Amino acid sequence: MMPWIDVARVSVALNVAMLFALTWVWARNYVAFRSKHAVGLAVFGVVLLAQNAISLYVYLYHPVLAGWFATDMPPLAWQANVVVHAFQTVALAFLLWVTWD
Repeated sequence: MMPWIDVARVSVALNVAMLFALTWVWARNYVAFRSKHAVGLAVFGVVLLAQNAISLYVYLYHPVLAGWFATDMPPLAWQANVVVHAFQTVALAFLLWVTWD
């Protein structure tokens, strides 16, 4: 069961890094252009960044939940969780590529 938590941790850590980059670009665009679209993307980035940061904290550091996720979570639940994180990683990678281009 340990590989599932490792895959989830790596995926969420990548999501956090990509969301930092995306939010920085969107916030910079808002400062430059003052558009509702840019501020909407920046707020979206901040909220999704918070969600992924909380997930990373729970997987790595939470005194109760980190141990439960690492040892007692059913494998099927882990597989579903990892699929969600992996899809989000792919979507953010594509969004980062489109934004940076």
